[in-house]
Amino acid sequence: MREKEKLTLLGSQGVKYDPDYNPDVLEAFDNKHPDNDYFVKFNCPEFTSLCPITGQPDFANIIISYVPDQKLVESKSLKLYLFSFRNHGDFHEDCVNIIMKDLIRLMDPKYIEVWGKFLPRGGLSIDPYCNYGKPGTKWEGVAAKRLEGHDMNPESVDNR
Repeated sequence: MREKEKLTLLGSQGVKYDPDYNPDVLEAFDNKHPDNDYFVKFNCPEFTSLCPITGQPDFANIIISYVPDQKLVESKSLKLYLFSFRNHGDFHEDCVNIIMKDLIRLMDPKYIEVWGKFLPRGGLSIDPYCNYGKPGTKWEGVAAKRLEGHDMNPESVDNR
C-alpha cells in the first residue's frame, strides 16, 4: 500500500472537527530516515482547553519536539487532535502529559517533549513541561538531562 493511501485526512476536503477529546484522529506515516537522529518541532499557538472546575477556557502555545524512530505524526491529524481539546476539561499539567502519552502510543519516538505555555488567568501563568526518552537508549539519558536542566535558563516572558 502506498504511503498516501494510509493517510485518510491529508488532502481530504470533508474534514470533521471533533468537539471532544479524540486521540483516534491521530495518524502516522513511515520515517524515511530512521537511521538519522533529527528533531521535528510543532508549535501550536492557538491551543485551547477548559478548566475542569470552572469550565472557563484556557489558552496556550503548545510546543511539541520529538526525535522520530520508525513513525512520524501526520501534521493535519495533529491539528485536528489538538483542536479536539477545545471542549476538554483538564488541568494544564494533565493536557501536556496526555498529549505526550498519546504521541508515544502513536509513534514510539526515540525522544519527545511537550511544553505548554498557558496564558495567565487570575494573574498566574502555568508552563508545564514533560518529556520521555526511549528506555535503554541514549535518549533515556537525554530526557533525564533535559528535564533536570529544563528551566535553568528560563526565557523572558514578554508576550503575555
